[in-house]
Amino acid sequence: MANLGQLFRILPDSSLFGFPPANAPAPIPPLAVPTSIMRPFNIPDHIFVAALDYTVPLTIATLYAVTIKSLNVYNKSHNKKPWAISKTRPFFVFVVLHNIFLAVYSAWTFWGMLGGMRRSILNPMGPDGLVGTVDSFCRLHGSSGPGNSIYYDDASSSFISAAGGAPIVDGFPSRTEMGRMWNEGLAYYGWIFYLSKFYEVLDTFIILAKGKLSSTLQTYHHAGAMLSMWAGMRYMSAPIWMFVLVNSFIHALMYFYYTLTAFSIRVPTPVKRTLTSMQITQFLVGASYAMVHSFVAYTAPLTVTRTNSVVVGDEPAAPLDSIIPTVAANAIESLKMYIFGAAGAATPGAEPVAEPSHVEMMGSTETRYISQPCIATTGETFAIWLNVVYLAPLTYLFVSFFIASYVKRSNAATKIGGKKATPSVNDNVALAEKAGWDAAKGIEKEVYGGESMINGSSDENTSSPPPKKANGKARRRA
Repeated sequence: MANLGQLFRILPDSSLFGFPPANAPAPIPPLAVPTSIMRPFNIPDHIFVAALDYTVPLTIATLYAVTIKSLNVYNKSHNKKPWAISKTRPFFVFVVLHNIFLAVYSAWTFWGMLGGMRRSILNPMGPDGLVGTVDSFCRLHGSSGPGNSIYYDDASSSFISAAGGAPIVDGFPSRTEMGRMWNEGLAYYGWIFYLSKFYEVLDTFIILAKGKLSSTLQTYHHAGAMLSMWAGMRYMSAPIWMFVLVNSFIHALMYFYYTLTAFSIRVPTPVKRTLTSMQITQFLVGASYAMVHSFVAYTAPLTVTRTNSVVVGDEPAAPLDSIIPTVAANAIESLKMYIFGAAGAATPGAEPVAEPSHVEMMGSTETRYISQPCIATTGETFAIWLNVVYLAPLTYLFVSFFIASYVKRSNAATKIGGKKATPSVNDNVALAEKAGWDAAKGIEKEVYGGESMINGSSDENTSSPPPKKANGKARRRA
């Protein structure tokens, strides 16, 4: 029967919340491999490390925020008049190609990460149980299996492992050892996904080119995504896989949807609502999932093999009362050899002393249980809580939109049904569902700019039909 560990809750050690992160190791570049569709190029080690220097995301995020603020002022001063370039055919082609590129790239990233996750995450129904699954989510380096992970120890400023013979090369986990997320794809796809956050700011410039304003929340979202992805990759923090996998999947659908609407292809409302809900859900679930890592620990079974040498002879062990005479006889023989030489030491008829015939190596195994937290370094902790702080305003805004919409719809329903009307459970559920949709739509408009990003029209213009005259004919909008 397999030896299974246990999960338990902990309070994170206060020493893990130091800032800046102490003694952080250099990020480990992915191993160069033969190129293929899923690995069309290799990332040079020096470029991989240089791009994760903290000055890169800070500089780009700052320039982005300042530029967007300035262009908002410009658009306001020109009465939100679309730029001349936005009315040209090349601009339309650029927007379509931009959406197609991000849809295809995001799908490629999702597929690559999905393959890496399938090769890394252990089945909770397998021999290592749920602890094996948790261990494969928590630890990014080393061989597969609980107790075999390699992790960075802040105190000794080195990578260590509880297992003997861990694949550590030149002080770092081996890049050829497969079975855990970092080497199975997170290092490669995560790094490129981090760079894609710089490219995605073109979404904002497309909106601005159409004479519209970029909301503060949208600027915050793009700048925060740069910094959050940087922290997760720079400090090799385990929860960053979710950002890469889930966000790439949602972006693949989102930019495909934008491409369809750019060609005036009608997308069913339920599909649009589902996509919007997924966009918001990733914020709520992502923050909670990342935060949980700081409060999880587990015991992992570690099998230790001990080897002992055992002398095996042809004769049985002599009884205790025969040991003293034998020792005395050996002493006399040694003295005679010293005085008379080897010839004089030989005694006719004396029996030679029995020698052991051979030595055998006897092995024994035992299972020890080691306790280890899911998160062990200040760098990982910093990356996790930076993501939590980044997502907190988005979560707060969603809740605010939800409450405002629910109260508004509830008051409207009360006026229609009368003051004495008591809403049923089904009525409350329906109100909550509609309020949730309103909140999600509000967040989408603030963060992503709504459909104005791809066709230049506001959500209000696309979601409601044109007003009609009394005779039923449509009236043109100004």
